[in-house]
Amino acid sequence: MLQARVPFGGLQRSCKCLTTLAYRPFSSTPLRRQETAADSTSLDDDLSLAPPPVRDKGAIQLRSYTPRTPGLRHLRRPINDHLWKGRPVKELTFPKKGHGKGGRNYTGRVTVRHRGGGHKRRIRVVDFERNEPGPHTVERIEHDPGRTAHIALLKSKLTKKLSYILAPEGMREGDVVQSYRPGIPDDLWEAMGGSIDPGVLAAKTARRGNCLPLHMVPVGSMIFNIGLHKGKGGQLCRGAGTYGILMTKAGEAPPPWEQVKAKEEDAKADGKETKAEESTSEEAKDAKLDAEVEAEIKSDADAAGEKTVMSELEWKRLKKMSEHVAVRLQSGEVRLIHKECCATIGVASNVNKKYAQLGKAGRKRWLNIRPTVRGVAMNAKDHPHGGGRGKSKGGVHPKSPWGLPAKSGYKTRIKANINRDVITPRVRNQGKRRRGYN
Repeated sequence: MLQARVPFGGLQRSCKCLTTLAYRPFSSTPLRRQETAADSTSLDDDLSLAPPPVRDKGAIQLRSYTPRTPGLRHLRRPINDHLWKGRPVKELTFPKKGHGKGGRNYTGRVTVRHRGGGHKRRIRVVDFERNEPGPHTVERIEHDPGRTAHIALLKSKLTKKLSYILAPEGMREGDVVQSYRPGIPDDLWEAMGGSIDPGVLAAKTARRGNCLPLHMVPVGSMIFNIGLHKGKGGQLCRGAGTYGILMTKAGEAPPPWEQVKAKEEDAKADGKETKAEESTSEEAKDAKLDAEVEAEIKSDADAAGEKTVMSELEWKRLKKMSEHVAVRLQSGEVRLIHKECCATIGVASNVNKKYAQLGKAGRKRWLNIRPTVRGVAMNAKDHPHGGGRGKSKGGVHPKSPWGLPAKSGYKTRIKANINRDVITPRVRNQGKRRRGYN
């Protein structure tokens, strides 16, 4: 049914605003000034009229490009204008060549898939141990094609020797860093008055870029380049933006096991002597009652956790806790690390690396990464999911190219190889985090 038409022509004389009613695309209601918190006359000062907090996206600094070519349209790179534009120190590098670049081992077989090609590069020799004492000056911050974090070129003030280290976030040219693994220097001993002052020691040593033993790091500090074995270099938290947090320090060391064992034998001998005396005395019945009361008290103390005699297992546990510190990693794993291992104060540099976009497939090839082919796109001889007509994996459960179950939390680690230093294991995926259940 047709809509009835409104006779606008006859109403133009009485109301001029109706002439533009048919084509006015916006509202004619006048805008009013919104009342702010300062103009409010409310007596309740506890009410906050501020808008809800908005996530600050300004911290993520990425550089985009004018899409003159298709490869530049989606290219996003972190802004690192402070990096050195020249070449590295040649004495601290060596060329990467050989068939190891293609994921092959010494027999020539592929041990790591999806590797090959890539730009010619030189491996930077990075000092992960930091055993040289004395202050070092940061000459410049450089890009390392062999890792995601940046590296810093140091020059020793004592020996004028050059070396590369992993750069923490915020380190710039001209900073002075120092390693305290060889020990506390003499000038710091004089500043503390000849004895260890924990406050002064933490204020002087726990600075960004300094390398410390874990027993010198303050609790709650953010650390990276963490060692796993005393006397060796850092192995954990070396990628861009990674760090760990020191949770607890080492406790007091228990006495040597020989002393504990000797005390236990002396206590047993004293108990035997008292029992012999009680059996020969006239008040044997009263002594028997006292022994029963003491046994009840001892059992109650053991139940409450106050054992009078330390077992060998408890002594080993206390000794291990006195030699290790607890470090929490970004994965949620809490593990014990020896207190003599090294760590660097700060967070690994290039924290915005995870937000970068390559923009085209060719940049992956420049990075020595070859394409990954799906199993359903292969032949049956090449993958358990291969073969068949169309996109079908033949009704089999998801498997790796070698036939092992690939999902559903299938465990491949032998129980005898469980890491005893892990206190709290990391959260396993098992397909849950990817679906958004956690």
